[in-house]
Amino acid sequence: MLIGIDASRAVAGQRTGTEAYASHLIQALIPLTAEQNIRLRLYFNGPPPDDLLAPSAHVEPVIIPFPRLWTHFRLAWELHRRPPDLFFTPAHVIPWSYRGRSAATVHDLGYHHFPQTHPWWQRAYLRWSTRHNGRRAHIILADSAATKADLIQFDQIPAAKIQVVYPGAPPDLQPVTAAAELAAVARHYQIDPPYLLYLGTIQPRKNLTRLVAAYADLPQPAPQLVIAGKMGWLAEPILAAIRALPPAVQARIVLPGYVDERDKAALLSGATAVVYPSLYEGFGFPVLEAQLCATAVICANTSSLPEVAGDGALLVDPLDTAALTAAMQQVIMDADLRRRLIVQGQVNAARFTWENAARQTLEAFCQINKDYAD
Repeated sequence: MLIGIDASRAVAGQRTGTEAYASHLIQALIPLTAEQNIRLRLYFNGPPPDDLLAPSAHVEPVIIPFPRLWTHFRLAWELHRRPPDLFFTPAHVIPWSYRGRSAATVHDLGYHHFPQTHPWWQRAYLRWSTRHNGRRAHIILADSAATKADLIQFDQIPAAKIQVVYPGAPPDLQPVTAAAELAAVARHYQIDPPYLLYLGTIQPRKNLTRLVAAYADLPQPAPQLVIAGKMGWLAEPILAAIRALPPAVQARIVLPGYVDERDKAALLSGATAVVYPSLYEGFGFPVLEAQLCATAVICANTSSLPEVAGDGALLVDPLDTAALTAAMQQVIMDADLRRRLIVQGQVNAARFTWENAARQTLEAFCQINKDYAD
């Protein structure tokens, strides 16, 4: 069997959750397909990163740069010219004109729950692309049971067509204990420990305005609040909420911007707790990242986050500012609670591996090939 994969999202310079998903899943599929004598054809819109492709006889990289509408024109033409037995898109959309066997991953449907947090053009594209993938693909991989339920409710995708395949935890993250490294990374991002950490895109869906308000209600001086990540759409109201705080509180909030992947483990490991009060997540990688780095987690009790966090997080209603304040204060003050969350978090994170995700994904592909054999 020849499987074609849209690998364009795996070459992103600054990887967010979906780009990391594409990269890690492809890397895990490569050795697994070699064992089963299955060939892979990976489609790139630019040169792939060195860490993605090790030399392998069964993997064919196809680099097809194109300035605009790469998926629906250039990739579509390549699929028409040399069709694989099955096409898979892990983080994007099936080309409109493609009619062959296909599979797609749907990560989340947050735009249905919180439409105001997306620009209108993004909502329109997400609505079209998700429905298009859901109807065109022979099977949909959902990151969580919460995403599967949303696909059934909002897009009327048959439940039998959707398979929940949990992504793996980031394979290269582990606790950093060296004091010199922790101090160097904190100094680089102008952080003065101790600190609470949010790590992710700065946008309304992440509930950061409420996080800032909850932090302001902590007994001061509290540990610093570090809100790390690149600016997303509608970030300005979040920044305005910070500027509106009393100067003494405002001075305790650090906005270091995008965090280099090389620094992530140290930044997570050095935090007193990771606070992730997002209103909606299709999966929620930052929760697992914190657990892998032996850091206590506070996260929302909605969408997929309880699925992902397991027993390794203090769950809180993301709409309850007072409850969020109380959770942060509890974790700051209770060392035994932090230790318990750390131990339970590390046990929980071990459930999620890219090898398992790749194996389940490949089983789904083989089932498609069997069910729709000519």
